[in-house]
Formats: sequence, C-alpha cells, structure tokens
Amino acid sequence: MSLNTKPLIVQSDKTILLEVASPAYEQARDALLGFAELHKSPEHVHTYKLTPLSLWNAAASGMTAQSILDALVAHSKYPVPAIVAREITEYVARYGRVWLERRNGALALCFADEPTALECSSHPRVKPFLASRTRDGAFFVAEGDRGHIKQVLTRIGYPVKDIAGYQEGTHFPFRLRPRSLSGKPFSLRPYQDRAVQAFHAGGTANGGSGIVVLPCGAGKTVIGMGAMSKLQCETLILATNIVAVRQWIDELVDKTEVARSDVGEYTGEAKEIRPVTITTYQILTHRRSRYEDYPHFRLFSSKNWGLIIYDEVHLLPAPVFRITAGLQATRRLGLTATLVREDGQEEDVFSLIGPKKFDMPWRDLERQGWIATAECHEIRVRMPDDARLEYAVADPRQKFRIASENPAKAGLVRHLLKRHAGDQVLVIGQYLDQLNHIASGLGAPIITGKTPNVTRESLYDEFRAGNLKVLVVSKVANFAIDLPDANVAIQISGTFGSRQEEAQRLGRVLRPKKNGRPASFYSLVTAETKDQDFSAKRQLFLTEQGYYYRIWDASEFLTEDVAESGGPTD
Repeated sequence: MSLNTKPLIVQSDKTILLEVASPAYEQARDALLGFAELHKSPEHVHTYKLTPLSLWNAAASGMTAQSILDALVAHSKYPVPAIVAREITEYVARYGRVWLERRNGALALCFADEPTALECSSHPRVKPFLASRTRDGAFFVAEGDRGHIKQVLTRIGYPVKDIAGYQEGTHFPFRLRPRSLSGKPFSLRPYQDRAVQAFHAGGTANGGSGIVVLPCGAGKTVIGMGAMSKLQCETLILATNIVAVRQWIDELVDKTEVARSDVGEYTGEAKEIRPVTITTYQILTHRRSRYEDYPHFRLFSSKNWGLIIYDEVHLLPAPVFRITAGLQATRRLGLTATLVREDGQEEDVFSLIGPKKFDMPWRDLERQGWIATAECHEIRVRMPDDARLEYAVADPRQKFRIASENPAKAGLVRHLLKRHAGDQVLVIGQYLDQLNHIASGLGAPIITGKTPNVTRESLYDEFRAGNLKVLVVSKVANFAIDLPDANVAIQISGTFGSRQEEAQRLGRVLRPKKNGRPASFYSLVTAETKDQDFSAKRQLFLTEQGYYYRIWDASEFLTEDVAESGGPTD
C-alpha cells in the first residue's frame, strides 16, 4: 500500500482520522473497530478516539499493544506519534496489572508491582474495601465487595482482571437438539461457536464473565443456549420485556431438550421459578415507592444459579447494577448489539458484567449471508411554514419534538409504502400522537407500551404470517422482537441522538430473507433542525460498522423515484 493510499492519520491527542474515499477505507475501518471508538462521521473524514475503555476491551479480547500498533502503522500515512504509542502500551498493560484470585478460599487483590499496589491501596475510594495485607503485598477483600472494588479500581484507571473463579451452581442437564422441534437441522454457526468458546474459556477462571457483541438477527439467543450447554447449570435470564421472555421460552423448547415444565416465566403475569427462569428488567426494578426495597431482587437468591444471562445488556438499569455487584461469584454473560450506553455507564458494564469477549463486524456477517444486506437512507423533509414559525420560538427540547413530529413526514411515509408495496414494513417512532396519526391515516394497526400483551403477540403473529403488511410500532419494538420477514423499516422519530436505538431499529430488518432481497432502512428527518443534528449522532455506531447512509432531500428522492418508476406514484 503506497503512502498516498493509506487512509489513517493518527494524532497526538489519540484521535484518528480516517479518509472515506481511500481504497483501503473498509480494511482500516474494520481494524479500528477492535480498539477505537467512532466519534464523528461526516462525509469525507471520520474521527475515531482511543480511550482507556476501548483499549482495555481490546486487551480483554486478546489484542496486544503491539498488534494495535501494527494495525495503526499498516494503515497510517505518517508515523504514529511516539506519545500515542506509549499511551497505547501503558493502557493495554494496565489490564491485568491488578487482579483478583483465590488464596485458601479467600479473595485476594494482587498487584504486578509495589508502585501499583501503593497507588491503588492509598486511594481514598479503594481503602474501605481492603482488609489485611499478605507478605507478598496482596490485600484480602470481603466476598461482598468483589464487584464494588472492581468498579472503583476501573474508575481510577486500573481495570481488574478477575480470576477468582465462580460457584458452580446447581447442576441442571442441558443439551442442544441436533434437529429443532420445528424439524430443521440445528447447530451453532461457526461464529456463534467461537463466541461461546471465548466466553467459556475451557471452563477456567479466565472465562465465565463478559460480553458478546453481535447485531440483531445474528442469533445471540443461540449463543446464550450454547453457554448453558457448556455449563450444565440452573440459569437466570434477564430480558427486556414479556414478548422477549416468551421468545426465549419458545427458542429453548424448540432447540434444546429442556422440558417446558423446567422453564419459568417470572413477569407481571406469572411468577414461576424453575431451573431455567426468565424475567424482565422491568419486573426486577418494580417497587411500590422509591422509599421501599426492590421486592423481586429476591429472585437472584431464590436458587443457586450457575449462570446469569443479561440480554440487551446495554439497557441494564442502575438498580440491577447494584445487585450485580454482589453476584460476582456467579458466571455472567451479557448479550448486546452495541456496547454503547446513552447514560455513559459503559465502565460499569465492563467491571460488573465483564469485558468484551467476542464481536464481529456486521458487514462480515452480511458478506457471509448470516444477516441481510441493508440499504440505509436518510431523507430530509422540509417543515411547513406554520410549524417552522412554532419551531423558531420554542425552547431547545420542544424544538426537537416539533421537528420530529413534522407533519410533512406523513406524506413521505405513504410514498414509501407505495414504493414497497407487498413488502413487510415497520413504521417506527417515538411520539404517540405522531404514531397514532400515521396509523390512522394508513389504516394500519399500532403497538405501543399500552397495547395488551395478548394483542401485541396476535399482531406480531399476523405480521410474521404475512397477513399484515404494515405495522406501526413505538419504541417498545426497539428490542428483542423476532420478526424475521420484516424487510423495510421507516423511522419517523427517535430518542434524541441515541446510537443504540438506531442500531436496534436497523436490527429489526436484518434477519436474512428467504428470497435473498436486501433490507431497506429509511430515517425521515426534518431538514435544518435539531432533528437533523441528532440524526448525525444516531448514525455513528452504524457508520462504525460499515453502513453508509445515502442522504436525500425529499424532493430529490421523490423525483428520482418517479423517474425510476416511469410515472408519478401519488
């Protein structure tokens, strides 16, 4: 690769510039995915950042400082600044410099050298968790403080490698079926097997806690079942909602030899505790007032769980973090499409659930046929004059809502439905008034948080069967909804600049299609408003994964559509 075609510029402030037009763009982007975070993605040059957490996750997944530097050197136009090379080496080395291990059954915090021990043990936030010191400089730590000390040390810059081991939990036989009950051959895909092996690590203390990052439609549920088959123990699964709980139950019964009577649903509608129990974050954090304890936290101690699976771990509520801090002796598997949290608590996921153990570029999965090819479009819609006047005098938060609810979006939705006549289309939004108006105009059913579960499941079933072609959904459909034949998503509004929401919504249409057709994702935004500003942030994670948004002005899009179809569509 000649110097002029190399796409990276590494800067001394640990930012990395990536030229999109370079022929080596994709190769460099995929390399950066393992150890850097995308911060900005305008048309021509994307900006990445090396952060302590991105480097620690890279180290935990097996990368070395040298392999990171080699990747940067291979793609960089200019020499990597010496200060950046030093900081990469230092931060990567910090992962594993402090560790937890067992000594005669007791928990010991150990250090690679005396300066590290002195710096950590003298910190005022660390001192309260340290008991007596051993002759070789380690400190004993109370069992109940295992999670808390990991949180504190990560926050002061010393991520703890936890090799203190786990309780086995109550034994429970668990076998995967070679053929599902629905009659299809079943086995783990190669990347799913690699994810399970990375998490399990041969049953040693080097495995047993961590995060698997894969897109929606890539079979994270199957990875959870693969981990269960490795560990053969009673398992607690935390999911996002009742629909997700029941999808887990259906998958377990279909693809494993676990009897339905051994699978418990613990939700607002049932309180079954079985060898495999599936609950929701909502029920776990329910309480009658903010002054009371969380009554359903007793579920964590109701059985001797050997494994806890956190589905969509990026949504883990703060109260569940607190209880998880006391569950560090139990193996923990987090499943997610993105490590991004909009509340900035990625460090707590790292220290309490575990570091990233496995990920794979979305585009690699697409190329191998495991997820659908997706075409992404951002269509910028002008605001009517009366709405523009209201927007001009509104406060910042109201500006976003006014722009998001731009009434001109409704006509574009109708146009897109004609463009995709016969396809399975989800219209997804944030604001209920807007969604109800759209659904009413289309004569389409709508699912919101207030829709009874029986009605939701009936509508989802109708959509899966192809009897229902258009479904309007609120943010309740962002997560863990299995609609494999959905091939078009039209996003009319979203949650400010939420990168994880954008990833989840694209994920609704990424399951491979029987006819091999690509999926289409449309994001309708109001031009020259807060809606457009937040849209750029929303797209960051998907851009990092290799998705390209074609930007359209609505009039341009309609004109090209008419030209392609040979006549007007309205």
